[in-house]
Amino acid sequence: MSTAPEPAPEPRDPKAALIFDDPLNQQSTDDTDRGWGGRGEGDSAADLKRFLDEKPPHHL
Repeated sequence: MSTAPEPAPEPRDPKAALIFDDPLNQQSTDDTDRGWGGRGEGDSAADLKRFLDEKPPHHL
């Protein structure tokens, strides 16, 4: 009775490591202007025009 050697197991991807850092120590994208779609420096006249253009009808 001949026994064939068992094939070596294929290497698996390492599992994602759990990180137990304090999430409040890190700045999220919501804490920046970029996260809210903020624009760079602009003039106040353009900001006022945008505000008036985007104002809902019930705020007339």
